[in-house]
Amino acid sequence: MKFSVLVERDEDGYYIASVPELPGCHTQAKTLDELTNRVKEAIELYLEAEGAKTEEKIELIGVQFIEVPTK
Repeated sequence: MKFSVLVERDEDGYYIASVPELPGCHTQAKTLDELTNRVKEAIELYLEAEGAKTEEKIELIGVQFIEVPTK
């Protein structure tokens, strides 16, 4: 199965991955390589616990950065 994974970096430099199709499925790591391994494991554990049922399939189109002025 193939899943979209959103990756962010927090203020401490940790990478955070979440899987939109699997609510509550997320993990974090200090490096991207470690994050990849951890998110694969998180997905496998989620599917083992919850079964292969997933939320409606989400097609990731891209990311846009929008800048707005602050007061």
